[in-house]
Amino acid sequence: MLPSSPLRQLAPTMARRVRNPKTVARLASIPQYSAPVTTTSSPSATTQRWHSNHTSSPSGPSSSSSSSSSSSSVNPDEISHFNALAATWWDPHGSSRALHLMNPLRHDFIQNCRSSSPYSSFTVLTEDASDLLPPSSDAAHNTTHNTANVQKLRYLDIGCGGGIFAESAARLPTTSSVLAIDPSPGVLAIARSHAKKDPGLSPKLTYLSSTIESLPTLKPEAVTQKFDVVSCFEVIEHVDHPSLFLDHVAQFVKPGGWLVMSTIARTWTSWFTTNFMAEDVLGIVPKGTHDWHKYINEYELRGYFEETEEKRRFWGRPRAMGVVYVPGLGWKEVPGSEKVGNYFLGVQRLAGEDNA
Repeated sequence: MLPSSPLRQLAPTMARRVRNPKTVARLASIPQYSAPVTTTSSPSATTQRWHSNHTSSPSGPSSSSSSSSSSSSVNPDEISHFNALAATWWDPHGSSRALHLMNPLRHDFIQNCRSSSPYSSFTVLTEDASDLLPPSSDAAHNTTHNTANVQKLRYLDIGCGGGIFAESAARLPTTSSVLAIDPSPGVLAIARSHAKKDPGLSPKLTYLSSTIESLPTLKPEAVTQKFDVVSCFEVIEHVDHPSLFLDHVAQFVKPGGWLVMSTIARTWTSWFTTNFMAEDVLGIVPKGTHDWHKYINEYELRGYFEETEEKRRFWGRPRAMGVVYVPGLGWKEVPGSEKVGNYFLGVQRLAGEDNA
């Protein structure tokens, strides 16, 4: 049995000092036992939603393409929640402030992943690229002036929301195209409206109302042409069946391309910071945004790509980067923090395994 969570012991005292009935109720529901943060053992019974109830290929494309497009890992309640936040998506001080502040790190992480592998297509940024990257991005300060052998990249942004990452990716001179999908109609309407303010985005940025399961039907060329970068930022903790979701995602990553994600580890620390403090006390994140039970530990997400020999031949070794929000400074990389809170994880599809 795992050790009792310190929050469980503090809950009665904290509840007496909080008058909000909803907050008191959430304190009463603190998980009695915290999830392991250092072990590499198999997921516990509370994480059985990881396991698909169907037989899939090691990469996922075969089962994904043959399954019904009507099946979906998307939860309708999640769609309703984010639709309600659509109007403030592009307010840098509004409900999506944390996403705006995290966006530079997304680009840095992708740059680091691609530069780490000899199998990634070689990309050099143009002389003006630093002006187009998010201003806080380290990648904006590491550009070269050589424009030879530039390969334009194709992006698929899954769960794009209001388009914070999709727009910034489309503005990069090394980007060929960005296909951004989301099942929330209200949020997509905001994304399209905001993109119209910059006519220069229209040749490269396309928004599509779709789930990952229905994308092959709505846009078949997305499967055949595939993408250099497939992103799922702050998405996988909102889907009901993450393993099945990733099975579908795999078919869109081209050999040598990268799947990059960000999510939150399921620990008592993350409950305290993201649920109690961020939502209930400080109010910097809208209530109901996070469900602690759907958080995914880094070892669980890594394990999906390493659980069988076939998957290890299809995917490279996952890379993780832990990040911590520092008030007044924004998000900062903190080595080791992927075990307890927010983190990025990237994995490359191996170049020689094109069996989709």
